Amino acid sequence: MLHLLYNFLIHAYSFIISIIAPFNSKAKFWVEGRKNIFERLDLASVTNSSTTSLAWFHCASLGEFEQGRPVIEAFRVKYPTYKILVTFFSPSGYEIRKTYTGADFICYLPADTPQNAQKFIEIVKPSVVFFVKYEFWRNYLIELEKQQIPVISFSAIFRPNQLFFKSYGGFYREILTKFKHILVQNQESFDLLKSIDIQQITLAGDTRFDRVKQIVDAKIDIPIAERFKANRQILMVGSAWQTDLEVLIPLINSLKKDSNLTFVIAPHEIHQEEINAWQKQIESKSICFSEVKTDTKLIDYQVLIINNIGMLSSLYQYADFAFIGGSFGKGLHNILEAATFGMPIFFGNKAYHKFQEAVDLVNLGGAYAVKSTDDLGVMLNDLRLNELKKKKTDKISQNYVLQNIGATEKVMYEVDQFFKIK
Repeated sequence: MLHLLYNFLIHAYSFIISIIAPFNSKAKFWVEGRKNIFERLDLASVTNSSTTSLAWFHCASLGEFEQGRPVIEAFRVKYPTYKILVTFFSPSGYEIRKTYTGADFICYLPADTPQNAQKFIEIVKPSVVFFVKYEFWRNYLIELEKQQIPVISFSAIFRPNQLFFKSYGGFYREILTKFKHILVQNQESFDLLKSIDIQQITLAGDTRFDRVKQIVDAKIDIPIAERFKANRQILMVGSAWQTDLEVLIPLINSLKKDSNLTFVIAPHEIHQEEINAWQKQIESKSICFSEVKTDTKLIDYQVLIINNIGMLSSLYQYADFAFIGGSFGKGLHNILEAATFGMPIFFGNKAYHKFQEAVDLVNLGGAYAVKSTDDLGVMLNDLRLNELKKKKTDKISQNYVLQNIGATEKVMYEVDQFFKIK
């Protein structure tokens, strides 16, 4: 009965998305990207011979892709004869990474109906499958189990309030038995799975630490950011939402006469109307990245707004402080990209508790959860005046990343065990 209800909800979700697609850009991408997907996979000849082997990596969105990327690239090096398929659930992942060159094929995952699962797997014919973090699509897992195709979940994280761990959660617990192995991020997740008799688990950590280390090693120079800095301090605002700017703009305005402090703002989504509204509220001089010319005197500006996508991770190298967005709303964005460069990190105090790295860094003293403009101002001022405290905080953030590197190696160990058995 629950399986029928699950399938009904999947169909209902797809129907609702199709209804709102004409009025919502994300929904439109979601629908358009899945049109004729089986025909396109057939034409692409994903696996059309018995000699071709394929590894399938599935990510919900961009964040999960960044977690999966170190494993994708390690798999490519270790097993170069395999083709690699990457699928996404969300447009915010697919539309940004659809040209990623580390995979042979990239597409949306069809909705999790029994028919879609059977047809997709019949066309793709994966030899091994990886689900990243939160992905637990029941019909795909059932079909993969039927065909004896191993599925590995990595960078997974679990919490006591999830349905898996409720007395009435048997339907959901069954899903976890479909994985050949689950590699979890932390001890709490490991213990929770043990408590419901899931045995095929390893405490491996989070592959995002490996990814941000890659980012540092491959960071790109951004001359405009370097010119803008000009020996001044930068508070880098990463993945900013309106709720974040409601706290930050009053702070910026209160510091408009501080010639040694600047702000770089990278919105989570680029909407020029929203950026224009922010600029009207900001009392000091501001400029968008796209407006900067070779003769622009950036020293005259206190605020630089990044109105493009793709350079945020490298921008952190120029920052002295970071404010990471999202935590005054639905949830905190990636703080590790900033932490790896070593700096104090600020974020809202409302929606960060489910992010292990945020909790860890707050407890260690490398990050600060702020409740208001005044709260942020006091903490920022304290660190600017206390050089020793600032340097200590920098080191805490950077060391936290360095000490947690290695999850990719543990995932690849489990992959190697599978291939040995095979």
